[in-house]
Amino acid sequence: MNIEEIRKYCISKPGTSESFPFDEDTLVFKVGGKMFCLISLSESNNINVKCDPERALTLREAHEFIKPGYHMNKNHWNTVHIVTGVNKSFYQEMIDHSYGLVYNSLPRKIKQEILDQIKL
Repeated sequence: MNIEEIRKYCISKPGTSESFPFDEDTLVFKVGGKMFCLISLSESNNINVKCDPERALTLREAHEFIKPGYHMNKNHWNTVHIVTGVNKSFYQEMIDHSYGLVYNSLPRKIKQEILDQIKL
């Protein structure tokens, strides 16, 4: 996956917004105002995604291209290096998991607003 494929995939998620809240280099994807994916424009071969802490450890042990989240809470975030030869569905699943964790933590009212947008 390249940066544009990652961007298109992230913004295809219901209720997703994109912005540069930290600097002009770090593209952040949010759902309900909460981050679920970050990517550096200058180092676009890495993404940061939220992850269940136990699963994060398992993934880090199984894949050398997955590390604790760079500049993030190391328990809840992974930095995933985009590697040639790894199926893009693997990266999409990492994004899906991150999005799901964040979406499921949102207040019911915000979830409903996102669902209402989908119906339009």
